[in-house]
Amino acid sequence: MKLTDVQCRNAKPRERPYNLTDGHGLFLLVKPNGSKLWRQDHAFQGKRRTANFGPYPATTLAQARDMRDELKQAISEGRDPSAKPEDARPTFEKIAREWFSANVSKWKTSYSARFWRQIERDVFTVVGSKAIADIEPLQILESLRAIEGRDAVYTARRIHQMVNQICKFAVVSGHIKHNPAADLHVALKPVPREKHRAALKETDLPKFLMKLGNYNGERQTMLALRVVAHTFVRTNEIRFAKWREFEGDMWRISAERMKMGREHLVPLSRQASALFGQLRMIAGESEWVLPGPRSGKPISENTLLYALYRLGYHSRASVHGFRATASTILNESGLWRPDVIERQLAHVPEDQIRAAYNRGTFWDERVRMMQWYSDLLDKHEKAGIARDFSDLLN
Repeated sequence: MKLTDVQCRNAKPRERPYNLTDGHGLFLLVKPNGSKLWRQDHAFQGKRRTANFGPYPATTLAQARDMRDELKQAISEGRDPSAKPEDARPTFEKIAREWFSANVSKWKTSYSARFWRQIERDVFTVVGSKAIADIEPLQILESLRAIEGRDAVYTARRIHQMVNQICKFAVVSGHIKHNPAADLHVALKPVPREKHRAALKETDLPKFLMKLGNYNGERQTMLALRVVAHTFVRTNEIRFAKWREFEGDMWRISAERMKMGREHLVPLSRQASALFGQLRMIAGESEWVLPGPRSGKPISENTLLYALYRLGYHSRASVHGFRATASTILNESGLWRPDVIERQLAHVPEDQIRAAYNRGTFWDERVRMMQWYSDLLDKHEKAGIARDFSDLLN
């Protein structure tokens, strides 16, 4: 027989606890001290359990019955009625993924993938599963400190910038009121002063080009270094070059392969074209301009750098340094406009108004500039050979 509210209210304490049964496992436990507690007997996956629905009259008879019905519904659906309900608030990881999806189209794939891996490794392991509304600045700072502990100070600051953007996204999305990452930059270590990659001065070129001409290693490697000297492209731009990118005396490097994510055109001087002609003979049927010893793969990342070491230029020159050498010589010559030089270096002007104004590629001027530079390198190489020959005679 079902209980009534009058029965529940009038139930008196006894020497021992006793139950008033409502049916379907629901009962009111009356204790000797006069307290009355709602209980529900049930079974889940073969195990007997008793649920606590709270004290009477704070929990009314009607409310207790509703909770009994909800419990039985959960069991019928295969859900554990004793499991704690999940926090419905979004976690940091959930918001981070939403932010990433909203912004990923802005970045190069290699860039976005690299920093996302770092967030997964260094941030998600600390605060990823936490509700973003519960995250405190100190928790984020701990993850950044761990990154600094690996002597990755620059990475820690880059990760902080991304976490800061994620938290800003959470604020404008209405998930949090305050950004816990906003002021953490004041607690981070300063970025060490940048060490510029070693680069040759113009006065170093005669001797270097003479020694490069006498390089006793792989001929392909020697030619590749010459190409870099004449075109001052980045290591990966020459390393992953394919023959389909060449159109007569122009090398078209796709936006996906460029650091700035913008297609880059390289005018090929007579000397550069001749160097690529020799490389094509070495490459044979390979699609790569610089095929490595393994079929279907380009040369390794350090091939050109190690060649510089063999030439005796360890810490004195780098592949990337040819860009600085060219930039210095071209700017100091006074013959070429800075915009033309920067465009050939594939630099995007920081002044966006200036960038919008200079949408042209300055192609004709760049063609003349690249030929002038190749001719200058030839003069320096001849001077180096002549000087070396003179030293031998003396």
